Amino acid sequence: MSKVEEKLFQNRYLLDEGNPHIRIKNPELCKASCAQPCTFCCPAACYVKNEAGGVDLTTDGCLECGTCRIICSGNNNLEWDYPRGGFGISFKFG
Repeated sequence: MSKVEEKLFQNRYLLDEGNPHIRIKNPELCKASCAQPCTFCCPAACYVKNEAGGVDLTTDGCLECGTCRIICSGNNNLEWDYPRGGFGISFKFG
């Protein structure tokens, strides 16, 4: 039986430099009034709690599943779009 990490490693991601498809609107809101569920719900671990108590977002490797968009809907603190054509995840089911 193969591990999830092994399957995720087969995916390819083409980064759109300077044009991320997800943005945190107000990083201070993540620090002040959020339980930061994105840091443990994102299957690609794109969200990481930083030393200052906020959230760092790295869109490299994003699976475009929309989990973060759903769990942050109460705060409405994300701008989330699919990447431009040709960029983003390319799933390989080897």
